[in-house]
Amino acid sequence: MRFSILRKALQSRNTNNISSLFNSTTTFRPFSQVSSQSQRPSFGIAFDIDGVLLLGNTPIGGSPSALKRLYQESGDLKIPYVFLTNGKLFRGGFRESKRASELSKLLALYIVITMQVVQGHSPFKQLVNRFENELIVAVGKGESAAVMTEYGFKNVLSIDEYASYFDNIDPLAHYKKWTIKHAANQNITSKEMASRIYSQRVQAAFIVSDPVDWSRDIQVLCDILRAGGLPGRETGHQPHLYFANDDLEYQATFPIERLGMGAFRIALESIFNRIHPKALEYTSFGKPNPSVFQNAETVLKQLVSSLHPSAHDVNHATPRSHLFKTLYMVGDNPSVDINGARQAGRPWFSILTRTGVFKGKENHAKFPADLVIDTVEEAVDYILRKEVTH
Repeated sequence: MRFSILRKALQSRNTNNISSLFNSTTTFRPFSQVSSQSQRPSFGIAFDIDGVLLLGNTPIGGSPSALKRLYQESGDLKIPYVFLTNGKLFRGGFRESKRASELSKLLALYIVITMQVVQGHSPFKQLVNRFENELIVAVGKGESAAVMTEYGFKNVLSIDEYASYFDNIDPLAHYKKWTIKHAANQNITSKEMASRIYSQRVQAAFIVSDPVDWSRDIQVLCDILRAGGLPGRETGHQPHLYFANDDLEYQATFPIERLGMGAFRIALESIFNRIHPKALEYTSFGKPNPSVFQNAETVLKQLVSSLHPSAHDVNHATPRSHLFKTLYMVGDNPSVDINGARQAGRPWFSILTRTGVFKGKENHAKFPADLVIDTVEEAVDYILRKEVTH
């Protein structure tokens, strides 16, 4: 049997139907025969990226060929799917449009549209109305400030630039080889900008992607958070703090998992709580938060609507109604991908691969998946065979 199906995780499902998909000798029809333009698919797929589709820049698990099966021969999208990632490695901290272009090239796909890329920091868009004109600080590698600006925030500084206006705020700066340049602004001088920053309170800090300089960022964030948004001042009310995800670790190209944003959050929280009388207050987005999966379902509905604009059930679906019979989450991290799908509940079906964080022979004990397989190619094969025969 090609796949290891763990019945312990499938007690609430029809395991006989699943097993028959692999034991049957039936010759399956090409999937294009059952998914014509006039017949909308009753299922959708969400793929994690790191450890499922890619390790670094390298495709894994037959991901290019697997994803190509979700397109028509013409290159048009046939099966609605999204990339549902917390944005580790180099992908976090960049705009969705840039990620879409990058994924198209790395995975040799026809075209990945921006809508299909759902990152951990994508929900930050929902906070624009609250902080649109307020001073906020964006933290993390990549283009964290540019991401927030594209979302609609109008008064954003990266933590690199923000810290550069405060002399000696980073006691280790003299030992670091890199330098930070102020963003060019033709409408205001550097001196005027510094004056604004010294008098304007930071209303919120957003950890958009994994921080690079942990020591500096923890120091500056503690200064901002305990002083009410004005570093160097007396203790004040803590500004808002948001994390794009809470991943403790993730699979990179190194054989052992690397520490992620969740580890940075633990470090920041531990230190802050030792130097401040009140515990750190924060909000974490990203998987396994069930709202992320609800958002992914909404995006998949929008994809179906664009593929089948005349479908009555698509155009009249309510926010709480389930357009799909099944939504598949294909991930490598039990505590993030599988746990999130389990919390989201119906109609999510979790598939755990062995190409990333998870490498076990048996199902994960704490967060068992509905199905455990080796690669994403096998996951797509299972999904298409199941949907064709039902």
